[in-house]
This record gives sequence, structure tokens and C-alpha cells, in this order.
Amino acid sequence: MANLRLGPLLRYVDGSSATVWVEASRPCTAEVRCADGAGGETRTFQIAGHHYALVQVTGLTPGTTSAYEVLLDGAQVWPLPDSPFPPSAIHTPVDGQEAVQVAFGSCRWASPPAGEKDPVGPDALDTLAARIAGDPQGERPDVLLLLGDQVYADEVSKATRHWLKARRGLHEAPGAEVADYEEYTHLYYESWLDPEVRWLLSTVPSCMIFDDHDVIDDWNTSEAWVTDMRATPWWRERVLSGLMSYWVHQHLGNLSPDHLAEDPLYAAVRATPDGTDALRDFASRADSEPASVRWSYRRDFGRARLLMVDSRAARVLDEQNRSMLDEEEWTWLREQALEGTGAYDHLLIGTSLPWLLPNLVHDAEAWNAAMCRGERGQRWARRGENLRRAADLEHWAAFPSSFDALAELIAEAGSGPGAPATVCVLSGDVHHAYIAEPVWRKGLPGPDARVVQLTCSPVHNSIPPYIKIGFRFGWSGVGRAIGRRFARHGRVTPPPVDWRKTGGPWFGNQLMTLTLRGRSARLRLDHAREDRGGGASLRTIDESELS
Repeated sequence: MANLRLGPLLRYVDGSSATVWVEASRPCTAEVRCADGAGGETRTFQIAGHHYALVQVTGLTPGTTSAYEVLLDGAQVWPLPDSPFPPSAIHTPVDGQEAVQVAFGSCRWASPPAGEKDPVGPDALDTLAARIAGDPQGERPDVLLLLGDQVYADEVSKATRHWLKARRGLHEAPGAEVADYEEYTHLYYESWLDPEVRWLLSTVPSCMIFDDHDVIDDWNTSEAWVTDMRATPWWRERVLSGLMSYWVHQHLGNLSPDHLAEDPLYAAVRATPDGTDALRDFASRADSEPASVRWSYRRDFGRARLLMVDSRAARVLDEQNRSMLDEEEWTWLREQALEGTGAYDHLLIGTSLPWLLPNLVHDAEAWNAAMCRGERGQRWARRGENLRRAADLEHWAAFPSSFDALAELIAEAGSGPGAPATVCVLSGDVHHAYIAEPVWRKGLPGPDARVVQLTCSPVHNSIPPYIKIGFRFGWSGVGRAIGRRFARHGRVTPPPVDWRKTGGPWFGNQLMTLTLRGRSARLRLDHAREDRGGGASLRTIDESELS
């Protein structure tokens, strides 16, 4: 008999269809059966001895809520017996739906087992699950955006460290870090078998994108970094396993049924008894020829358009031509942003790394990029590379031409008779939350839309006190003045926008929620806080109107 090892995860949802991801214990037929008669089934595919299915559910009715169950070879495996949670359900949007609620955040360490003290405080996803479960008919996000570091391959929990030690010992590199595909699956079990998170992901659709810790800290930070890592004996297995596990666990569910039907790799792994070799070949090509693979994708939610951008694997790292995105990726992003003038009221650009940083941090990264490029000679270039790695100087600011290009694209997409009401850049990574607003410099065409950088991190992680002080200082007037001195020393050309912080910084485990209704947009920030007498809940820290 097949058992449910992981999932279900509700991923894509539109008015009449949905996709549900599961992992089974053996080859089988996975079926999703809805209370209203809708459903779907498919055979599992095999990767590295694991058995997965992405079930396409059809026959749903727009504007309805349909509870569902999962069956493997005809036997019900979900909901779990004696589950304390309400039934998992698929909520379909109505055609032309105007109101959309989008929750987002990034950077999540797995919560410790029940009964153990959590050293970093309550998990924002656990508390969101508790809020929804406590009021199933109440407010819930239409989609949850997870903006990177869904798992940490390089910073494992104490329990995972013990598991790795028992499996292979820790005396050889990479030591207490993930080494191969099997160890990646353990990270996903640890993270997604958390009872609250498991139920939440079964009933709220999700969109995901990776960041560095899904593979390794500072992944693809520079050309020299890549050269050094490729000379490291354990690296190839690590990066291929990271890309393979990301494709299986996260990327597949990002795609619509139409895109899945056109995906040659998805067809290949399903057409063979064991798709491991096909997926490994794909991962090898993705690592060696990044421009041959696209991880970015588009999703439309009513009158809101989401462009989820890969700002990690699509980089061009030649020091003289650094770019956050390769040429084809830029073309794709531009086409998606400008397609159908007036077709959307809100443009959401999801990128794991913030576009607008604290001013001092931005200028320091732009200065560092100039040093590494050789603006002040080879001695400064060597020092700059060491500093770049030590201080994680690798955000959009560290790719100045890409920073400028994104500003220009936002201005173009946000202008004209059919301009959206807002352009929101959604990011995580930096372990605090803030709102920043750009102003285009005099003489440069700016957008008609309101443009905001919305950064929310972490969902469940920590930040050292000295980093908090540094970020606060980075936003200060003194910090801005110091940043300008860095920029002058690096002979850095001023960017096309200036910006200021209009909210935050906020620290803690947190989620932001955008409520989009027609051309209005409202933002809410919730913190996960411990309650008196035990337990935890989400508490609203800030609310603001964006348009």
C-alpha cells in the first residue's frame, strides 16, 4: 500500500482548475477528489528513489470552495486521521475577480519539534495557519508567495545535524551541510511536515522562488566565487542536487497546466520509469549554461500581475559585464511587464533580493562592484572580492546596470494611459521588513503609478543585534552621507532614482499582506508573537494605504 510521505501542497489555482503536489512512498496513482465532483489523477514519477505526482484538478466551479481528499491507488491518505484542522479546500476565484489578497515573506528555518523551545520565536507560517484554522470562513490569502530560502542547505538544525552524522558522519566536507539529493529531501520533510505548515500549504495556493541558502550562502555572488566552488570536490553534487530538488519540490508547482503541458522535461521524467538521469542532465545544463533555463514565471491574479524573477541563477558574472539577469531573461521580463497595456491594475515584481536597500548599503555595494571591476586597480579589486563575500554584497545594487535597467522598466511599465495604480517590488533576504519609495531624478521620465519596495523577512529566523544596528544606521542621514563618500571613491554613476524609507525597519518573524481591490492597494504587516499563557498568534504591527 502506498503512503503519503509529503504534501499535499496546493499550488496553482484558477477559476476551473488547480494543481496539487504530493510525494508517495512507492509508485502509484495519485488522485485528488473534491466534494463537488471535481478531481483528477495521475501516475507518480520517480526521482532518486522518491515518487512524486502533480495532480491536475479539473471541473472546478469559479467562485466556490471545494473540500478535497487525496487518494493513492484508491486508498484515502488525506486528510490525516483525527486531524485537528478543518478540511483542506480549493478556493477558486471568480472570472474578473477584483479583490486579491497576497501574503509574502522569506527565510524560514524549520520549526523545532513540538514541545521544544523555539530559539528564534514563533513561526509566522505556523501562526498564519492557526489564524486560518481558527476561522475557516474568515480572511485568508488568495496566494502565499515564498520569496527564497525555503530550506537552508548550509545551516541545518540540530536534529538534521544528528541525522547527517548517523548517515555519513561529519568528518568530511561538506560536514554538517547537505551533500546530495537524499539529504535535500530530508530538509523538505523537516520543513513541510510541520503539522501547521503542512495544513497551510494544503489549502492556500503558493508560489515560490529560490535564494542562496536553498543551495549555499552567496550562491553565484561572483565569477571568482563560481571558479573557486567548481574546484571544490563536493560542490558539483551539491549544486546539481539543489537544482534537482528545487525543480521537484518548488518549481513544478509554480507552472500553470498549460505551461506544464509544454514542458519537455516534465514530459520526459513522466515518460520513463526513472526520471533521475533526465533531471540530472537538466540540472547540469542549468548550472553550466544558466541562459538555457528559465526559472522565472508569470502568474495573473484577477487584475494583478505577478512576475517572479530569478535573481540568483540567471546572473551574468563577468566582472566587466555583470548583470543580475542574462539578456534573454531581461527580454522575457520586459515582454511580460509591457504585454497588454491596461490589462492589470497592479504589477508585482517578486525578487528574492531587494531592489532598494538602506542607502548606505546600496552605495557600499555599488562601490564594491566598482572596486572588483578594477576601478581603483588590482589591489583594490582583490580586497573588494574578499569583502564582497564576507559582507554578502550581492544585491541589485551590486549589479549597477541591472539596478538602473529595472528602474527604467518600472518607469515604462508604470506610465501612460493604461498605467497600473501600483508597481510593488516584493523581496525578502535581509531579515527585516521595510517600505521604501523611489523618486526619479530630475530630467528622467518617472512613472504615473505609485512605486514601492516592500521587503519582508524572515518568516522564521533570527538576526544578530549588530546587524539590526547596521540596518538602522544604513537608513540614517549620517549613513546616507557616508554612502555618498563610498560612491565618490568608486566613481559610481548616480542611479536614476533616489529613495527614502517610508516604513520600518521592523524586526521579528513576520509576513506582509497586500490586499488589492480594483485600483486600491492596502498593506499590512503582521508579527508572530507569543501569547500569555502559551501559544502564539499573528499581531498587526502596521497598516497603510498604497493607492
